[in-house]
Amino acid sequence: MSSDKPSGKPLVLAQVSRLRFRHLQFLDILGMTRNLRLTAEQMHITQPAATKVLMDIEEMLEARLFDRLPRGMRPNELGLFTLSYAHAALDGHRKFVDEFSTLKQGGHGHVTIGAISGSAAHLLIAAVAELQRLRPLLVVKVLEQSSDQLIVWLAERKIDVMIGRFTDDAQRDQFQYEKLAGEGLQVTAGVHHPLRGSNAPGLLELSRWPWILYPTSTALRKVSDDIFSSTGLSLTSGIVETPSFLFALELMQSTHMLSLQPAALVDKYVRRGLLTRIAAELPDRMPDFGLITLQGEPPGTGAQAFIDVIRTLANQAVDTVHEATGA
Repeated sequence: MSSDKPSGKPLVLAQVSRLRFRHLQFLDILGMTRNLRLTAEQMHITQPAATKVLMDIEEMLEARLFDRLPRGMRPNELGLFTLSYAHAALDGHRKFVDEFSTLKQGGHGHVTIGAISGSAAHLLIAAVAELQRLRPLLVVKVLEQSSDQLIVWLAERKIDVMIGRFTDDAQRDQFQYEKLAGEGLQVTAGVHHPLRGSNAPGLLELSRWPWILYPTSTALRKVSDDIFSSTGLSLTSGIVETPSFLFALELMQSTHMLSLQPAALVDKYVRRGLLTRIAAELPDRMPDFGLITLQGEPPGTGAQAFIDVIRTLANQAVDTVHEATGA
């Protein structure tokens, strides 16, 4: 049995390699139960056998991992670190088994995509439709959020790939960006807004109306703030902040509030008579959006298939515009 204090000698790979899958399972369960009896029951072994397994693990690592208490077990600092490793290793194993089984049965795995709304959503819909045609058994999960939240999820590996924008230049060191397209903006309002059908109002006139704005951490909010601050104006008649376009839609329909929205996002609502565009001339300040992935980590099979499809569709859209304009 190991002593209470670590030996001071560094671990070597041969020692760690003696940890078997069953050892990792044992540690993961003990980390959740903090009780040897309950761990033994879940492992379908006797409590003396469970005690022996823990002693073997601590012997391999040459360190005590748990403090023995009258009513349970408490992991020490080394124990917490080891439990984290065991959980991550088992999670990776489960993911391998799931994807291997899917591939063996003729499937193509899964991909989780994070995307902003607006023009990106239109491109995303086309890409997912084409991806399903090419790989009908691929499981696709789509999460829609603003870029500031998506970049956090990407860093935490909760999503495989992101369609959006950087919100901080420092992110370029951790993530890889590939431009997909640009995005136009439009001042939007409910169909009964007094500015509907009038001559294009200037920024001074627009600043006197209440506005629905995206949160301050988003690229779209930074654009709207820049548009008004660059002319020395500020919004004076009330502001509602929300990342939800559907909430903004309901609010525009029931009030005289204005909102700066991606043109592609509001287009179908304008065509259906649910919203109207206000003919205001705006500076073209909206940054492009693109594919964002983690630096130094090749995408998985499903993610790479999605990237290939959406890249092709984005290039086709650019070629169509060039042909139409003669550029």
